[in-house]
Amino acid sequence: MHYRERIKNIREDRDLTQAQIGKILNKSQQGYNHIEAGRAELKIDDLVLLCKYYNLSADYLIGLIDKPISYKHQQNLRKNG
Repeated sequence: MHYRERIKNIREDRDLTQAQIGKILNKSQQGYNHIEAGRAELKIDDLVLLCKYYNLSADYLIGLIDKPISYKHQQNLRKNG
């Protein structure tokens, strides 16, 4: 699954609007829509904000893994090596 589909599905599953997520990322609804629609790239700083907001790992959000892992759990794994 492409990361655009994943972030859209997560947003919709949580009954959030593009405008609400745009606020989290300091973007307009249209600016966030451009990310989901493929007219703009997701910046690393925005990815980190989404990980923290959704409490999901970056690997899951960008589609590298299919099993959701919490952001906090992933951080603990890295600390404990």
